[in-house]
Amino acid sequence: MGDSKRKVTSFVQEFKDFAMRGNVIDLAVGVIIGGAFNKIVTSIVNDVIMPPIGALIGGMDFKDLVIRLDGISEPITLADAQANSVPVIAYGSFINTVIDFILVAFCVFLLVKGINALHRRKKVEEVKPEPTTKTCPYCVTEIAIKATRCPNCTSELGETQASQ
Repeated sequence: MGDSKRKVTSFVQEFKDFAMRGNVIDLAVGVIIGGAFNKIVTSIVNDVIMPPIGALIGGMDFKDLVIRLDGISEPITLADAQANSVPVIAYGSFINTVIDFILVAFCVFLLVKGINALHRRKKVEEVKPEPTTKTCPYCVTEIAIKATRCPNCTSELGETQASQ
């Protein structure tokens, strides 16, 4: 009995560790904000963009653009078709969804572009490390920067040569 309790406790602790990792919480926040953002974009498409376009085309509501599949040519709105189980292809709703997608994709593009620009600005220039070697002016061998005599040709390096 004690062994199964330990397994359950271990499982619960493992799940807690998983759920509280930074990536999982960041993902959850992203999904929640994304859902809210999707509602905003859908509202912009349905309530701000499409009504003026519909007015320019002749007062038409894009949501009601349908093709009836029952063979009757009488016009019908999408709501009436759904209420009366009339088979239709709701291409107006599809147009709204495509515009919705394009706006979301464009907003994500602008967001990523902005984040990338911030990363480029914040990128710290790589600091070049101080040199640890120098070249002997007599035999052109690489030697330690603090050397006062070349180990290869045994030439003495003066102060001016030591700083090269």
